[in-house]
Amino acid sequence: MDQYAVFGNPIKHSKSPFIHTLFANQTAQQLIYSAIEAPIDDFEATLNQFFAGEGKGCNITVPFKEQAFQYAQQLTDRATLAGAVNTLKLTDDGLIIGDNTDGAGLVLDLKNHHVDLKDARILLLGAGGAARGVCGPLLAELPKELVIANRTFSKAEILANRFNDLGNIKACEFADLNGEFDLIINSTSASLSGEVPPISAILIRPETAIYDMMYSAQATAFNDWAKKLGSRLVIDGLGMLVGQAAESFAIWRGLKPSASQVLTELRHNLSN
Repeated sequence: MDQYAVFGNPIKHSKSPFIHTLFANQTAQQLIYSAIEAPIDDFEATLNQFFAGEGKGCNITVPFKEQAFQYAQQLTDRATLAGAVNTLKLTDDGLIIGDNTDGAGLVLDLKNHHVDLKDARILLLGAGGAARGVCGPLLAELPKELVIANRTFSKAEILANRFNDLGNIKACEFADLNGEFDLIINSTSASLSGEVPPISAILIRPETAIYDMMYSAQATAFNDWAKKLGSRLVIDGLGMLVGQAAESFAIWRGLKPSASQVLTELRHNLSN
């Protein structure tokens, strides 16, 4: 039977096996999806072993997305732009293709929550791999401006320069942020430690949509902070997780599963 997996370290917390098993049931696809913890210093060998067996495709999560980018023999345009890969597919010809579905998952989830990206002023907090994966798809929605703010300004500047041919994008230091934003996206891992990125509370307005790529059973630290400041729409990253998984599944199997049904079951599963 065709094998699929998610590779990361650590990986025990991953919801991907649950998600893809539901996708398989929903689309009547015969496959096995598992979570594999790859050694930090032996990622490539672990992948080689997987693809030498029944492995047909896999997801890649922290901290291996940049290594997966190097591992792929062919890259999609969005993976090339991101400089990171979260989806690998073994073709019938034995070629390993690398893709990045993170941005597609984010945009899908924002649209499901009726967040209008066209002509919007968007603030993206953080300049790591998570941010790199979503800049291209966000700019493709033609926002008025995409501002990247990061603790280390040089990293934000490098990221902005990487995508400046695709739209109006600029880098900024946290302390220099000003004006009104229609959407603020937190791509940092601050919420994992119960912290909030050091931005001014003035930036949070009732009309500002708030998105944290992290998720938990309760509101993330960032979303809780924004809601207390009056934001009427706060969204966590669970929908992005399911959306990017649906995109990966379609790449592997040629069928696009319904993300909404799986998201409902996952949310219920998480709360319990």
